[in-house]
Amino acid sequence: MTFRAMIPGLILAAGLAMAMLSALATPAQAQRTDYWNLSCNQLWYERNLIYANRGYCFQTQRAIRTFGPRCYPPYGQLSTAEQRRVAEIIRWERQRGCR
Repeated sequence: MTFRAMIPGLILAAGLAMAMLSALATPAQAQRTDYWNLSCNQLWYERNLIYANRGYCFQTQRAIRTFGPRCYPPYGQLSTAEQRRVAEIIRWERQRGCR
């Protein structure tokens, strides 16, 4: 088997490893609610980190540069708790006028 043929499997393995590592996040990281003191860039990062940890297939260059070429199951499908966190971050982004 050539290295080129192994690349898709390596990417999937790296994504799965990242997903497993994200499950080891500390409770403070997993339940962050102190968004009031974060900048727009920090809010963007926090929101997209939630998606990155769930294998979201990013389209923007900024997200790809920041989180890498992630794209693995469950492809960004969020739990109810994660959806609430994303909605809360979006509210803070809107309140601050972030773009």
